[in-house]
Amino acid sequence: QVQLVESGGGLVQAGGSLRLSCAASGRTFSTYAMGWFRQAPGKEREVVALNWNTANTYYADSVKGRFTISRDNAKNTVYLQMNSLKAEDTAIYFCATGRYGGVSYAARDYAYWGQGTQVTVSS
Repeated sequence: QVQLVESGGGLVQAGGSLRLSCAASGRTFSTYAMGWFRQAPGKEREVVALNWNTANTYYADSVKGRFTISRDNAKNTVYLQMNSLKAEDTAIYFCATGRYGGVSYAARDYAYWGQGTQVTVSS
C-alpha cells in the first residue's frame, strides 16, 4: 500500500528556514501529483504547495516566494524548502498524494497522507 513518511519539522525563529521531506513507497512515485498541506490549531487543513508532472507547481498565496516544492523521483521523495518563516506558518505539515492521477487544491481529494510533522516558528 502507499505510505508517506514526513520528516524535517522543528522549532525555528522567525526569518529562519526548514526543509521538509516526504518519502513515498508503494507505487510508481513519478506518476502522481504530490502535495504539502498544513493545519494550524482550530483551523482547516489548507494546501501549501503542489507538484505534478515533476515540473509543474502551485503555491498558496501566503507562501509564494518563500516556499519551494521539489521532488526527486529516483528517491521517491518530495521536499518543501521553507524560507523566511513567519509565526503564522506554525502548523502541522502533511504530505499527500491522490488515489488516481490528476491534481487538486482540495485536501478531500487526496487519499493518502503522511503522519504529519510539526513546524513551530517563534516570533
